[in-house]
Amino acid sequence: MSQLRFVVLGAHGQLGQRLARRLGELDLPVEVFAFSSEDIDVRQRGAVHEVIRSLRPDWVVNAAAFTAVDRCEREPERAFLVNALAVRWMVEAAEAVGGRVCNFSTDYVFNGESAQPYREWDPVDPLGVYGRSKLGGEQELRVGRDLNIRTAWLMSSSGGNIASTVVRLAKEGSTLRFVGDQIGSPTIADDLSEASIQLMLSSCSGCFHVVNGGSASWFEVVRWILTLLGRDPGQVVEVTAASVADRYPAPRPRHSVLATSAYSAALGRTTDDWHDAIERVVRDLERL
Repeated sequence: MSQLRFVVLGAHGQLGQRLARRLGELDLPVEVFAFSSEDIDVRQRGAVHEVIRSLRPDWVVNAAAFTAVDRCEREPERAFLVNALAVRWMVEAAEAVGGRVCNFSTDYVFNGESAQPYREWDPVDPLGVYGRSKLGGEQELRVGRDLNIRTAWLMSSSGGNIASTVVRLAKEGSTLRFVGDQIGSPTIADDLSEASIQLMLSSCSGCFHVVNGGSASWFEVVRWILTLLGRDPGQVVEVTAASVADRYPAPRPRHSVLATSAYSAALGRTTDDWHDAIERVVRDLERL
């Protein structure tokens, strides 16, 4: 294999960190150039073009995103600039140097009204600004050339996410309240990173859903984390989405489980069940 060159944007986020590190660990001839949002402001077309045109990567890996769902409702211009228009800048620059774009999107492109897991070809109908802006980014990608990976409910042993927050609060003995009537696909950043890299190395294009196996509510996820910690799962109280709407006003899909059969068909592999995947994260957090 000839040397592959990757540019990772948004490299200080929980996904971007893992993508950059894992790419650098590959037993393959690769070069990895990782840039945080402080290094490269993806809202600036000139900055995006300059780094991609100068480095001429085979893959531009877009881990940069504005993911604060409720803030997106208040700051729609920023949401569309970061999540949609910036993808256009990446595609333009990649086209100029013969490269490809790997973009990350979300289960929030669906309205959550389906009782079945969503497949890549199901109609999209985002409920809020975050989902609409991420769908805008998807629409900038080139058919048959670029790679779009939809994922959901991301967690890891670093950064601000549900897993690390719950481990910290559990030690304080706090009563926890989490929503039980929204169902999704818990996903571990390490697993998503590995799967995404394999899709790129296999020269895949188009849209793939990559999440851990199974489905759950945040209430169920937190009960499992407490169980793993040897704590009383009764420490978490189940609440409804409607009861916390004053604090989390952005509309969220009620049932946004993602099917991963396309990923399995492409690579002949599956992702771990979310229970097992979260156990790995909790064990890592306990060692910190």
